[in-house]
Amino acid sequence: MSRRPTVKDVAREAGVSVTTVDRALNGRLKVRDETMRKIADAAHTVGYHARSLIDHRLSSNVPEMRFGVVLVKRSQNFYRIFADEIERAVAGRTDVRARVDIQYATSQSPDEFAGLLAELGRNCDAVAGVAVNHQKLDQAVQDLKEKGIPVFALLNDFAQGIRRNYLGMNNMKVGRQAAWMVTKTARKPGAVAIFVGGHRWHGHDLREVGFRSFIRESAPEFTVLDTLVNLETRQVTYEATIDLVRRHPDLQGIYVAGGGMEGAIAALRELHPSPRVSLVVNELTAESRAALMDGYVVMTICTPLADLCRDLVGLMIDAVQRGDDGLSAQHFLEPRIVLPEIVA
Repeated sequence: MSRRPTVKDVAREAGVSVTTVDRALNGRLKVRDETMRKIADAAHTVGYHARSLIDHRLSSNVPEMRFGVVLVKRSQNFYRIFADEIERAVAGRTDVRARVDIQYATSQSPDEFAGLLAELGRNCDAVAGVAVNHQKLDQAVQDLKEKGIPVFALLNDFAQGIRRNYLGMNNMKVGRQAAWMVTKTARKPGAVAIFVGGHRWHGHDLREVGFRSFIRESAPEFTVLDTLVNLETRQVTYEATIDLVRRHPDLQGIYVAGGGMEGAIAALRELHPSPRVSLVVNELTAESRAALMDGYVVMTICTPLADLCRDLVGLMIDAVQRGDDGLSAQHFLEPRIVLPEIVA
């Protein structure tokens, strides 16, 4: 019959004294949170019968927090992964007992985004969101700020000067990177095009500015066509790409600055039996991976979601604990660049 684990076993596994484990169990003297976590982990490792009591002691020593996050496009793989990474980052913190409430906007309506932020702010200590840039968001964020609820803009900056932090990539830089790749991989000088989701997405505007500025400064032999709005949908992008190629026989490159890349990939496959247009897209999915492997996509610019979510949770906790410091900052993350050779 196997021996039942004892306090001595927990102490040995945790690297502390038996007296310290006794204190953790009985709460007679305060034990540091870091030590409590070591003891709790050790108790679970050795199978100590009173490990639930240690867990309770540990949980009672850390503050409770609730976070709210607004995302978009619930059905898209990217945002499903985003939600999973947020929950993983929250669950990974042992210095707080945190919960997260994730809501999804069903449209690009500023009213809906503002309403979701306000709703989450009624029950959450800090709120973050992927949302459009609009004055209605400014007012919603201002209202939350006055109630002591810090707000964080994700991927697309909004309520500049009011929100606590923007977390995402440097979108101007991303646009320039896309233009560099398009011009370096094009078969010859000619026309290039850019798709944006809509003009309320500040991040897309910045990517367009970066894209155009690079062409103007470093590749003037290329001509950037009028910007196309695809509402980040596959079908609109597909139809617009078909029309684009037919109207511009000299088309050499396309950058899809937001969503909807699947439509551009499908259109180029249908029109060209072998790749002829340098296509740059965002985020690595099954479709963009396949297009990289067979040459229809020349580069994918990916958001480092795990890093973003880890940093977001840390900044939220810090903002709740420290209060409003009057600062409104940007937190840039370096994109992950994926080339055909990487996925081959």
